[in-house]
Amino acid sequence: MVRPAWEQTALQELVLAVFVAVYLGMAFGRWPGLRIDRTGIALLGAIVLFAAGAVSAERVLAAIDFPTLVVLFGLMVLSAQFAACGFYDRVAAAIALTRASPATILALVIVVAGLLSAVLANDVVVWAITPLLCRGLASRGLDPRPFLIALTGAANAGSAATLIGNPQNILIGSIGHLDFWAFAAACAPPALAGLVAVWLVVRWQWRQALVPAAGNGGAIELPPVERSALLKACFWTVVLLAGFTTPIPHTTTVLVVAGALLVSRRFATRRLLGLVDWHLLVLFGGLFVVTTALADTGLPTIAVGWLEQAGLLPDRLGVLAPLALIGSNTIGNVPIVMLILGILPDLPPGALYALAALSTLSGNLLIIGSLANIITVERAAEQGVRLGFLDHARAGVPMTLLALVLAMLWLYLAGYVMI
Repeated sequence: MVRPAWEQTALQELVLAVFVAVYLGMAFGRWPGLRIDRTGIALLGAIVLFAAGAVSAERVLAAIDFPTLVVLFGLMVLSAQFAACGFYDRVAAAIALTRASPATILALVIVVAGLLSAVLANDVVVWAITPLLCRGLASRGLDPRPFLIALTGAANAGSAATLIGNPQNILIGSIGHLDFWAFAAACAPPALAGLVAVWLVVRWQWRQALVPAAGNGGAIELPPVERSALLKACFWTVVLLAGFTTPIPHTTTVLVVAGALLVSRRFATRRLLGLVDWHLLVLFGGLFVVTTALADTGLPTIAVGWLEQAGLLPDRLGVLAPLALIGSNTIGNVPIVMLILGILPDLPPGALYALAALSTLSGNLLIIGSLANIITVERAAEQGVRLGFLDHARAGVPMTLLALVLAMLWLYLAGYVMI
């Protein structure tokens, strides 16, 4: 049915208003006076658009990128297996209780967080490691704050290395149909540069706190690990990575791995699924609908024409880097990536690599720059450790700027994207 012109105009205005309201909510984390969070805002935006007839039921289903959600869900199940068997707790306690110097512990945190986040979801890594790391460091008389900044910084930087390191990479890989190992070849060097930047800056900015202190290191014990469950998780992680080298669709590989992990004599299905971040999956679904509704109005096409005339398309480092930095630290790295891909879904692979690396590394600038940062702050607060905005920024700002400069040099010199 063809709508009258006035009705089409009204719907366009509604879509634009909802889009602006949703992305303002992404920036502020909530709407003033309400306790609705980013997930609720995205979901409510999609509901309003559907109820008003701006998007049909068929269009809602077409808007949601189910392969992205499937891959994200499967990786969450894999991370849940590692968490349930006690692996993360053992890693955190082992790092905190080692007899090494504080500077060496800092390096260990960065290496471990970076490596784990490249394969497992970075948000899950910091969620699981933060509490025991705080308690173990406190038992040694050490200030946990520099180690927590290093944890989040390394988790974010390390996750930039692979297609499965974080939600925005999964989204970019799915929409761009990117090869797993080609992506790693392009983005692993910027990720490594990011880890080096984290170590250099935190080591310097918090040097007075990284000194041996009085403490017996025995306030906590190494938690047990269910070895058979850990071996199962490791085996299926290898299967997952091997599957990415074959022509088998990523969704099929991830679902097979998730299904195999759910067949267990030790962990109930409810326990593993309880560790899945359903809120993030709903957030993705809501934003897919909102951005698609905006695309259907034709306004993004007009905006792209203006940007092209002005030479400001985000397919070059000179535009993409500041856009990623500002967007990641206002509306968040997942929403800014979704917004860019919604407007320009046909970016070349080099620009997609740059978008993934730069948006992820930009998340280290401020606490609000990434969900991993916020999770760490909240989990640390539960242990009585307050990591303030300025505490994080004194290291977050310089290490992010240094990492971005190094990443841009690599992406340009390697020929992935132009300045």
